[in-house]
Amino acid sequence: MNTVSQRPEFFELHNGSKSPLPFSAAEYERRLTALRQLMSDRGLRAVLLTSMHNVAYYSGFLYCSFGRPYACIVTETGCTTISANIDLGQPWRRSYGDNLIYTDWKRDNYWRAVNHVLPETDLVGIEGDHLTLTARRKMESLNSHLQAEDISNDIMTLRMIKSAEEIALIKGGARIADIGGAAVRDAIQTGAREIDVAMAGRDAMELAIARDYPDSEIRDTWVWFQSGINTDGAHNPVTTRQLESGDILSLNTFPMISGYYTALERTLFLEEVDPASLKIWQANVEAHELGLSLIKPGARCSDICAEINAHFAELDLLQYRTFGYGHSFGVLSHYYGREAGLELREDIDTVLEPNMVVSMEPMLTIPEGQPGAGGYREHDILVLTENGSENITGFPYGPDHNVISR
Repeated sequence: MNTVSQRPEFFELHNGSKSPLPFSAAEYERRLTALRQLMSDRGLRAVLLTSMHNVAYYSGFLYCSFGRPYACIVTETGCTTISANIDLGQPWRRSYGDNLIYTDWKRDNYWRAVNHVLPETDLVGIEGDHLTLTARRKMESLNSHLQAEDISNDIMTLRMIKSAEEIALIKGGARIADIGGAAVRDAIQTGAREIDVAMAGRDAMELAIARDYPDSEIRDTWVWFQSGINTDGAHNPVTTRQLESGDILSLNTFPMISGYYTALERTLFLEEVDPASLKIWQANVEAHELGLSLIKPGARCSDICAEINAHFAELDLLQYRTFGYGHSFGVLSHYYGREAGLELREDIDTVLEPNMVVSMEPMLTIPEGQPGAGGYREHDILVLTENGSENITGFPYGPDHNVISR
């Protein structure tokens, strides 16, 4: 008997009952309605979403790939997640809509499950910035009548305007980032290791998420706490370096709630700050405050960038700027997701609108061996309103607050 041939290529399994999702049914219907309008405008019969952020945005399910492909297929009437058998019932419980499980008994069962949901579809929208060339060739080889059209920029634009429910969750995340920041600050002392300080902030945030969002899956919250030369990059990982008096420090707390990222980032000094460092720090704080004043509806991302550039150029510091001055928030993380059309950079001409959410985060890095060496960064989150913006970050910044003495 060939038992392999008797195993299913894919199947449905409603194991347990549906779990509470991050947002209401009305919110998911709002998102799907907007996507279906886009489909109608582009002449699409379906959309094949494959990235973690878009699958989560439209279904509520945040997958763990581990080398396996996942999807959310949106048609004119349905929304179906495609998941691997290793997860069994969890994807269905965490999905708004249906779920189809594919097995790994036979190669390409994922695409057989996808094609099962797309039996009559000719033109399908895809994420061209996520679906690999190999995956696209496989898709087309197994479904010769299928034609793919890249709509990644269109769906990114849909995500950039946040709903009231999204903004409420983002505000909760910003508040928890402040809790993590307070725990980090309390753990800072001479001789402490970066990892010890980082764990204090992470633990505080995860406890707060578990308390305030008890129905969420607790995952992915992290802290980057850097000291001395390790502050030169915004995304430098935590080490076991021990803190020394006079160190420049970089506090970065990142609570993750159901795939939604928020952040708090602050420059600090341990015990004392030398005059050269103080001068650079104050210049970056001035840039931060200038940027905060520029965040309002009607402002163009590139114009905001130009004004802060002019500030640094006047101080002969522009050459030490390391990246753009801010970015959007929503379903994103350090390893998935990005709304690249809403970043405060020279090459982004997006005009800010109410209900967008952006950061202001100027950073200067002075190379080792020069006076004031180190990386200086402040980071606040702002929600665009009808007439201006609301700063939802509460942790204080600047030399008056963040020279830590023990």
